[in-house]
Amino acid sequence: MAKSKSARKAVRKAPRANARRVRYSVAVSLDGFIAAPAGEFDWIIVDPASDFAAVFKQFDTFLMGRRTFEVTQQDGAPAMPTGTQTIVFSRTLRQSDYPHVVITSEVNKTISTLKKKPGKDIWLFGGGELFRSVLHAGLIDTIELAVMPILLSQGIPLLAAGARSPSLQLTESKTLPSGTVLLSYVVANVRKPKNR
Repeated sequence: MAKSKSARKAVRKAPRANARRVRYSVAVSLDGFIAAPAGEFDWIIVDPASDFAAVFKQFDTFLMGRRTFEVTQQDGAPAMPTGTQTIVFSRTLRQSDYPHVVITSEVNKTISTLKKKPGKDIWLFGGGELFRSVLHAGLIDTIELAVMPILLSQGIPLLAAGARSPSLQLTESKTLPSGTVLLSYVVANVRKPKNR
């Protein structure tokens, strides 16, 4: 029996099993900050139970805003793994000054193109404003938080001010010996079907 037109359309729209995901994975304080006021990250606990090498192997591309990138250039900041690509979204940095990364101001176009290419997952590495922009564009697949047992009381918020986020579905939670709680959410598709 031939499939109906709506069934064929649903099959065409089904996501590829190996589609790349954009994952916002970030450490956050219990009161919702991803960095102290000047971008400090010395409050982040490195739990011995975490296998960072295994985590990094899941990604081949890192996305970050200008301010996060500038923090990664400071002494003591973790280096990106070899063989990976770093894309920095900025309107002020010049590509010629940073030949080891890609500088662009086209956020949505760049990420949409990346998601269509083969490869590993894409890590949205930091920046509350960048996260807001990408979430609003519907380009975030998962949000993965390492909630640290600390209250900063001020700093850079997890999400810049704006519209309410889409619904989130909890897919995993785990507590580490340090008291850090790992939470993973899938960003739900909240677009309503068009009226016929």
